[in-house]
Amino acid sequence: MSTVWDSVQLARHAKRPLFMDYVNQLFTEFDELHGDRAFADDKAVLGGLARFDGQPVMVIGQHRGRSTRERIAHNFGMANPEGYRKVIRLVKMAERFNIPVMTFVDTQGAYPGIGAEERGQAQAIAESIAVFSSLKVPVIVTIIGEGGSGGALAIGVGDKVNMLQNSIYSVISPEGCASILWKTAEKAQDASEALKLNAINLYQMGLIDAVIEEGEGAHVQPQPVMNALKALITEQLDEIKDLDPQKRCELRYEKLKSFNSEVMLPA
Repeated sequence: MSTVWDSVQLARHAKRPLFMDYVNQLFTEFDELHGDRAFADDKAVLGGLARFDGQPVMVIGQHRGRSTRERIAHNFGMANPEGYRKVIRLVKMAERFNIPVMTFVDTQGAYPGIGAEERGQAQAIAESIAVFSSLKVPVIVTIIGEGGSGGALAIGVGDKVNMLQNSIYSVISPEGCASILWKTAEKAQDASEALKLNAINLYQMGLIDAVIEEGEGAHVQPQPVMNALKALITEQLDEIKDLDPQKRCELRYEKLKSFNSEVMLPA
């Protein structure tokens, strides 16, 4: 029987499909858009226009990189403030042209460097959450690997939130939690069980909408996982795309408001 810690290990697997793998499999005509028009183009978070079954969409996700060189270029998927400001620019563009937004979450968290803090990391994350909360277009979120803290939540607010079976989503990493509670990261396995940060637990608590089965892991047989995810997103988009924009925002707000501290407490 798999444990929560097993999901943590699989979510971090070196061969697990990355954001651009999903883009290449699920979308066509992807045209990346760059920059926040203020400081720089953050390659930790990528986004652009694409087609999903022929329909124009805005696709955004954190890309961690595969090789050492690529990981450094993409800062291991940990975005700076300019990354989140790029996201805000892209989703506002999508809203202007009435294009659905699809995001893919895979990050340890926002980059915690001094420069990031000086340029307003917390404010950029907060602004991104606020913008996503009130977008008039459909928003579908899928957590494909790690969903770490505010860095994940910044692109994680949506009408539908999905998780791959072995992905994780939490306010803090197991190692970080263990270091706070037990003063040692060696208790990370215990912390992961207490946090209930895997897809099955979060689904049972009503914090996500769907779980995509992976079998032994998305890195073992990625194509069935891609096919299942595409079918799910197609179904969800058909469900929400014709809603009145105001009604869609109200439902999103009610969904967020239904989350409370009680459902987050371990049993």
